Amino acid sequence: MSTSTSKAPAISKEQAEAIFSKGLEGIIAGETAICSIEQGGLWYRGYEIHDLAAKATFEEVAFLLLEGHKPDAKELARFKAELVRERSLPAPVVGFIESMGGYLASGRAVPMDVLRTAVSILGHLDADAQDNSPAAGLRKSKRLLAKIATIIGHMQNVIDGRAIVGRETGGNPALDHAANLLYMMTGAAPDPTYARVVDVSLILYAEHDFNASTFTSRVIAGTLSDMHGAVTGAIAALKGSLHGGANEMAMEMLREIMRDVGEAGIGTPAVDAWMQRAFDTKRKLMGFGHRVYKNGDHRAPVLHKLGRAVAEKDTKNPGGHPAVRWFQLGEQVQKIMLEKKSIHPNVDFPCGLTYFTMGIPVPQYTPIFVASRITGWCAHIMEQHANNRIIRPLSKYTGQAPRAW
Repeated sequence: MSTSTSKAPAISKEQAEAIFSKGLEGIIAGETAICSIEQGGLWYRGYEIHDLAAKATFEEVAFLLLEGHKPDAKELARFKAELVRERSLPAPVVGFIESMGGYLASGRAVPMDVLRTAVSILGHLDADAQDNSPAAGLRKSKRLLAKIATIIGHMQNVIDGRAIVGRETGGNPALDHAANLLYMMTGAAPDPTYARVVDVSLILYAEHDFNASTFTSRVIAGTLSDMHGAVTGAIAALKGSLHGGANEMAMEMLREIMRDVGEAGIGTPAVDAWMQRAFDTKRKLMGFGHRVYKNGDHRAPVLHKLGRAVAEKDTKNPGGHPAVRWFQLGEQVQKIMLEKKSIHPNVDFPCGLTYFTMGIPVPQYTPIFVASRITGWCAHIMEQHANNRIIRPLSKYTGQAPRAW
């Protein structure tokens, strides 16, 4: 696990052009003590992801990322109480979500865009909004962590046309973060198995080094802009189908395959033929490959195992097909990708399958990603503010040669 803290020497533009890499692939753009990604594993502040997924809760991981160390029982109780107190939303944010109900229900607006705007509105209403001090940053981080889950729940309520659950309280104070998120979306007490699976998914998604959205948040924070602005930018980056939106697109791809080949086609050459057509037309297949992990995403098997166990217990999902059949289809697609393209699935692939099996609406997959990654974003924003240097890379010019006007 890399822990270098040495300052890189300045280099000339000519030297920089010699190591140019499109998309900054393979380029170290900064230092962090929050997360390390290697071919052999993923660590949050020194704790390996499989260890966390098996033994920790999301609140413990959120504390680790935001406050910097593993909490003891007293610290965890205090942290959870702070989150519960911050769950409810200011009236202007609730009013905005309600005003978007028709647009969300019709598909004219999408949850990620509504979430982005709701976070921006929170920035107007937070007394600490313009204070970039460490103490204020930590307070804002906890508020955002608590309130983003409530925003998601309220959005789903207005989409479904039901009264808003937990308007005054932000849910059930007796429920942990993941369980309360499910409760807020449905108004029903969540299945404990579902709550644990969502809890683990939040752990797996909480932090991932200098990914596109986190890097976006650090670039914004590097100008000494505020946390809400940096998070708003990160949400916009995460929305894209090449980043957080991949879990939604992966599920849509499987739906398309199921529609084209039928349930009877699972396990037959019909799926192979569908995939070959996708290869022939150079179609981008979402949920596969990773810029860093070349030998497989360490998080994917954890979520796949949990999701498949849920599918094997359930009888039917909202699509009307036995839930396990979706996993069988997904496993066949994974096998074809590995055999023909040597590409492994990333965590977005089993995430889509798992959330679908539990009946979570597909447009909410990426907002739930935000409910987790907000911890990583806020940790990075605070780290950037604490030891700041504005992020200003060079570019490689490819335009016209100098000429007279």
